[in-house]
Amino acid sequence: MASAVWKGMISFGLVSIPIRLYVAARAKRTHLHQIHKKCHTRLKQPLFCPHCNRIVERSEVIKGYEYEPGQYVLIDDDEIKKIMPPSGKTMEILTFLEQSDVDPIYFDSSFVALPEAHAEKPYRLLLKALEDTKKMGLAKVTMHQREYTVFIRTRNNGLTLHTMYYQNEIAAVEGYGKDYDVKLKPEEVKLADQLVESLSSPFRPEEYKDEFQERLNELIEAKLKGKTITVAPEERKAPVIDMMEALKKSLAGRGARPQKATPAHGDRQRRKAG
Repeated sequence: MASAVWKGMISFGLVSIPIRLYVAARAKRTHLHQIHKKCHTRLKQPLFCPHCNRIVERSEVIKGYEYEPGQYVLIDDDEIKKIMPPSGKTMEILTFLEQSDVDPIYFDSSFVALPEAHAEKPYRLLLKALEDTKKMGLAKVTMHQREYTVFIRTRNNGLTLHTMYYQNEIAAVEGYGKDYDVKLKPEEVKLADQLVESLSSPFRPEEYKDEFQERLNELIEAKLKGKTITVAPEERKAPVIDMMEALKKSLAGRGARPQKATPAHGDRQRRKAG
């Protein structure tokens, strides 16, 4: 089984739940290393001390903060343990939130929480309370030399945690969310809505994969066997000139028939008056 990345307790009110945290998701990629073109040797980046003019062992390494060029405040592991806040051992739930109130953009890394032995009942109690109220907890936890704010929610009959991006970590891109001064025709909106409906389906995560990684692995396998891969050129889509025509063709390709847009109430009244 995977190693726990954190051990401690979740607490809400006077209820404490001893738990272990495990990484819930991790990207899987084929990594390419840097190779010396001349001799095909992998290039390395050793821990080299230019002052002592030698490679140092991991046991010789401590942490330091550079407060001036070349000047460091040295900090050892014992000193780090002394300044550990309470959230290093206890993940206290500060409040409960409506799930719909939190934009998914604030979700960072994901973890699953498992109860320690004989802690199944309080674990199940919190799980049931979150399911019944359709809420999630917000707590703080310190790990990896950083205090995180985390969301605690139910998923597949268990507790899943997501570390939170802080507000100053969310990029503010100029122009995003701008109310563009364009007029959409009712017929265009109707066709776009129909196209969205025709392309809709239940979420099946197993259907999605990283095609680039698959092709990279195929390329590596082929080269190991002395083969080459020939990829058929992809068809390029022509730029959209007539949006209405593009929408109609898209719907036709899905086997759907365009429906006429229902006129607004004001339009119907004006037609009757005319």
